[in-house]
Amino acid sequence: MKKILVGLSGGVDSAVAAYLLKKQGFDITGAMMSIWDNSYPKPKNKRIDACLGPEEEDIESVKKIADFLEIPLYILDCREEYKKVVIENFRNEYKQGRTPNPCIWCNTYIKFGVLPTAAKKNGLIFDKFATGHYANIKFDNSTNMYHLCRAFDETKDQTYFLYRLNQKILSETIFPLGELKKENVRDIAKEIGLSVAQKPDSQDFYCGDYNDILQFPVSSGDIINKNGEVLGKHNGIWNYTIGKRKGLGLSGGTKEPLYVINILAKKNAIVVGAKEDLYSKSLVATKVAWVSIPVPTQTIEATVKIRQQHKPAKANITPIDNISAKIEFEKEQMSITSGQSAVFYKNDIVLGGGIIF
Repeated sequence: MKKILVGLSGGVDSAVAAYLLKKQGFDITGAMMSIWDNSYPKPKNKRIDACLGPEEEDIESVKKIADFLEIPLYILDCREEYKKVVIENFRNEYKQGRTPNPCIWCNTYIKFGVLPTAAKKNGLIFDKFATGHYANIKFDNSTNMYHLCRAFDETKDQTYFLYRLNQKILSETIFPLGELKKENVRDIAKEIGLSVAQKPDSQDFYCGDYNDILQFPVSSGDIINKNGEVLGKHNGIWNYTIGKRKGLGLSGGTKEPLYVINILAKKNAIVVGAKEDLYSKSLVATKVAWVSIPVPTQTIEATVKIRQQHKPAKANITPIDNISAKIEFEKEQMSITSGQSAVFYKNDIVLGGGIIF
């Protein structure tokens, strides 16, 4: 009987993943990663639909799930690694006028790295690691490589956040929900009596105000137009992202709505312009990871997502070197944002992706 370690979060997806694997006859152990550090300010308006926050309720939920499924549970301390990898990247990117995606770093290095490693350090022995992610892994005999593939439920597909997983991780991972619809998962949870059957999904990385985590001093600067004319003041570039329209604090001077079109960290300035200024046909991606194929040596055709909710758009991807590439879209895309990820797809296969420069 194979031993499988299941990453539990306290939500319905990971709980059903553990249930399905146990039902199939596997020897299941649950593990929850503890990432909340009490040195963070206590969120004033805590939301339950976020991953990072005080963990008392999640721990209680995970314990109930493990008891219900009659599986052993370990709560593993991942706080220091989470702070070094996810929080430091989050703060550094915002400081440089970029908009990071902490979920990508958390999934790559904490959930699929630090957590199973910590389990092994605690003496746990397991053959595979499983989570409640909506994604699939398939093995290609012709290339002898594992492919990260989209989930059956396109509306819940999470491969955008997983593109940095490597071949070793894919070979050791199981996604039990990859072929299920979300409503099927909730139906299973309800049918077997799981208390988290209707628990809301996590929608964000942090449960409070981002400034709780950033903790930057106020640093006011100019809001300017494309010609460099000062239109107003901002109180910190980290409060803005490309495409932002509301809350700019500008009044008068133009009949057309203004959007953030650039963030100049070195000048401590926010650049605003018209909606058409948000469109571009190309980008450069850095820190590129090729997950399902070898590093290409020539231009390839693919579809590319520039954010999780973005509809994949046709593009040519030209490698610059092993860790960077130029992406040229067939049609202009709106709000290409530095710090976010561009993820490359060929049909259902995730080829790889990188950080938008």
